[in-house]
Amino acid sequence: MGGQDPRMCFACGRDNPIGLRLSFVEDGETLATTFTPRPEHQGWPGWTHGGLVLTVLDEVMAQWCWRHGLPAMTAEMTVRFRHGVPTGRTIHVTARPLRQKGRLVELKAEARLDDGTPAAQATAKFIRTSAALNGGPGGAAR
Repeated sequence: MGGQDPRMCFACGRDNPIGLRLSFVEDGETLATTFTPRPEHQGWPGWTHGGLVLTVLDEVMAQWCWRHGLPAMTAEMTVRFRHGVPTGRTIHVTARPLRQKGRLVELKAEARLDDGTPAAQATAKFIRTSAALNGGPGGAAR
């Protein structure tokens, strides 16, 4: 099957020409990224599409799992949007673990505008999978 190159991940892949190309920084149990939406990311004029904000929240949690030796896929996610994200304005997104039980990993993520205003919060359940997921997120071999 074609299209199995992990470097083509929409959120973190370095080779995806239309992707977000997110990068991540670890700080203890927290993983962080930033995202500055461009005009092509809008829903309503001037405002970032909520699905893209959700994508970034999901990706930072998935990356947290991967970087902690827990390759996993999203099974369930709940998001609460608290403030719109204007295009051109950077959001800071963090993820941290809540609990782990068997194959289930639960995490929490938060997106804040550059002035600290909460934009969105999410919790998600991830199900651990085989470590052989084509080299992992963004093509980073583990």
